Amino acid sequence: MSPEEFTALYRGFLPQISKYLVRRCDKSDVEELAARVFEIAWKKRTQAPAGFELPWLYRIAGFVLANHRRLIQSEQNFLARLKPLDFAPSPEDIALADVGLSAAWKKLSPFEREAISLSAFEGLSNQDAAKVLEISPNAFAQRLAKARTKLKDLLSMF
Repeated sequence: MSPEEFTALYRGFLPQISKYLVRRCDKSDVEELAARVFEIAWKKRTQAPAGFELPWLYRIAGFVLANHRRLIQSEQNFLARLKPLDFAPSPEDIALADVGLSAAWKKLSPFEREAISLSAFEGLSNQDAAKVLEISPNAFAQRLAKARTKLKDLLSMF
């Protein structure tokens, strides 16, 4: 991938990667984490799967977020976690404001939440979401169906 192609990739997908990140971390960290995602992508640009660049970037963003969360936890930085929201809530925050939905959401496994999030909040197709999770599209479809069924069953309890 040439520098010009990478620049086009960056300009085209930065908004989507930023939205992905803002739903999963403090707004103040989004710019830095997005920069890390594209720094890693630049270094690994020869490994970018043609036609699946966005899922590839989401996968990188997932690793960057995991590392960021481990850093925050290891530093025990409670002030960063208690920082009040100073931006409009994301669709996920609005959905979680419903007490029943929030309780049901918390009872889903991280894998179930991620499957629903990639589909509902990020708007990825089963094929693209499967690339993010490095599983087959069929396995993703099954995981998503089970997660949706479990969420529906949990919601009926509240």
